[in-house]
Amino acid sequence: MASDILLPGQPASLSRGPVPKLGGGLYLKDGQVRASLVGVAHYEGSTLAISRVRSHPPAENSVVLGTVTRLSPLQAMVSISVVDGVPLPAGEEFNGVIRTQDVRATEKDKVKISDCFRGGDVVKGVVISLGDARSYYITTARNDLGVIFATSEAGASMDPVSWQEMRCPKTGRIEKRKCAKPETL
Repeated sequence: MASDILLPGQPASLSRGPVPKLGGGLYLKDGQVRASLVGVAHYEGSTLAISRVRSHPPAENSVVLGTVTRLSPLQAMVSISVVDGVPLPAGEEFNGVIRTQDVRATEKDKVKISDCFRGGDVVKGVVISLGDARSYYITTARNDLGVIFATSEAGASMDPVSWQEMRCPKTGRIEKRKCAKPETL
């Protein structure tokens, strides 16, 4: 529980025993302690409270989640909406760029952006540099980085079948993507 970020309405896991005295950011509903703020639950003496987790701009080595907004033959533009696991406030997204040489670690010269990403894909990446004045440079050149959510042409959420393919469960059609290895494997 020490580092688990709670969202509003989410129950806080407690050790067995009586319900502790509740501090800021928590409330009791139907016998369950729930969060009213985004943050991390912690004890201040005998009182359980939530310390608010504040969003921050991406820095080098920050893990980011974003949506692909535009593609060109040499790069994919990404709207960053989560930095290091903390969602950014609405309207405060940052721009990122995934260049062809930053898509994967091997065979960099054979990368085709259109075979790796499509508009609307949700991508997990790591910031490698602050880039230019308008955007951050992002890499997906690790097994756990790449597309984590994609919608097929039929409108269904696609499932990864390999590191470079996703399948539409509705039609069975396979589309190329640079997939992130699922965290459960």
